[in-house]
Parts: sequence; C-alpha cells; structure tokens
Amino acid sequence: MGSKTKGTNAERELFHMFWQNNLACLRVAGSGSTTLPAPDLLVGGQGRVMAIECKALKEGIKYFDEEEINQLEIFAKTFGAEPWIAIRFNRQGWWFLPTNNLRKSKRGTASISLEHAEKHGLKFEEFIGKGF
Repeated sequence: MGSKTKGTNAERELFHMFWQNNLACLRVAGSGSTTLPAPDLLVGGQGRVMAIECKALKEGIKYFDEEEINQLEIFAKTFGAEPWIAIRFNRQGWWFLPTNNLRKSKRGTASISLEHAEKHGLKFEEFIGKGF
C-alpha cells in the first residue's frame, strides 16, 4: 500500500472515530496537494474547533518540515481553530499533540517519535475528553 493510500485510510479512520463520538468532522479535499494551507481534518464540537494534520507510520520517527507546520498554524489561526497533529504508530492507536509540543531540532525540524507521543501526547479518548 502506498503512503498516499495509507494516509487517506488513516484520515478516514479518524474521521469515523470523531463522528462515532458525536463530534462534527470534515475531511479537507486536496489537503497536501495545494500551495494554500489546508489541514487533513477539521473537527468541532461544543464551541471548540481543531485543524488536524494526520500521519500514520509503522515505526520510527515522523519528521515535519518547518513549512508544513507553519501552514497548519496559519490555517488554524485564520480559521479560528487549534492546530494539532494526529499520529498513529502501528498497533499503538492514535496520539494527538498540539503543534507547539513537537520535538524541535536545532535546525527547526519538528518530529514525533512514539516515545515523545507517549510522554507528551493525548490518546484519542483523552483528546476528545479534554474540552469537547
């Protein structure tokens, strides 16, 4: 399965999980394929809105270039949403981190490892339970 298919399947999985928990969720068409900022998902409920970039990987560390994080933050600020990263490591479930809680290298590259997610992130149930 290609990474684009894997990413799309991950987005769909999360989309359904939000709806199953009575939270409105939209998948954003063309996210990642336009020069304009657009998250993968917009989620809202009870006065709170999240702009979420979704990632799924088997293991290791997910690196983000500075521009990808900046674009998510620009969209979120413009839309009035909170910028979050949702990441799923195989068989570990979903983890959620606000963009200001990613690991940053000296060169400005952001990353998330499973260890960082476990220490600083929220599991799905915690994420939907805090503020929604």
